[in-house]
Amino acid sequence: MTARILLADDEPDIVTPVSYALRAEGFEVDAVTDGAEALEAARAGDYDVVVLDVMMPKLLGTDVCRQLRAESVVPIIMLSARDAELDRVLGLELGADDYVTKPFSTRELASRIRAVLRRRDLDRAASAETTLRAGDITVDLASHRVAVAGRDVRVTPSEFKVLALLVAEPNRVFSRWQIMEHLWEASYVGTARAADVHVANLRRKIEEEPSRPRRIVTVREAGYKLVPA
Repeated sequence: MTARILLADDEPDIVTPVSYALRAEGFEVDAVTDGAEALEAARAGDYDVVVLDVMMPKLLGTDVCRQLRAESVVPIIMLSARDAELDRVLGLELGADDYVTKPFSTRELASRIRAVLRRRDLDRAASAETTLRAGDITVDLASHRVAVAGRDVRVTPSEFKVLALLVAEPNRVFSRWQIMEHLWEASYVGTARAADVHVANLRRKIEEEPSRPRRIVTVREAGYKLVPA
């Protein structure tokens, strides 16, 4: 089945060639040119991936990402002309699944989109009837649902993958690099700070007191572990 992509960018020199190239790669592409349109289209359409430029009129891509992530687990890739680590971390904190810096090749973007889709599909297919449990946390790999103490918790695809890793082996310490390599299913070449961002986001969702976590615990100079509560 053809993957549906929503591309949001206010630069015609990017939208036109990127839309054409992605369609040539086999994707179905809808393009919009401002943040308000992007949010409306994402809410109305059944998209497999949303690609958002950070700087857009009417509504910033970061604001679109924040609002979408509160409502949906659709994979989100951010585009930005800036390459500061702070921007990358901000995108992850907002729930984006990947971050591509301009200028980029259309082949690179297509590859990133396929990687996001592949991670999602592999997660769903790997253990179609497997449910992971540790303490009061339940992770349903088939439906991509998370419950904590009987309460459904909405997480992003990346957060789901990180949590499933920790829940599968409670009390095992995973380094930041191990977490990111699991997330990318390859040797990770970015910054380990990204693992901290994912863990912080998860703590906000599954801990009663995120500043004093009792489920996802930091092991000093080693990484993180899941302690069954």
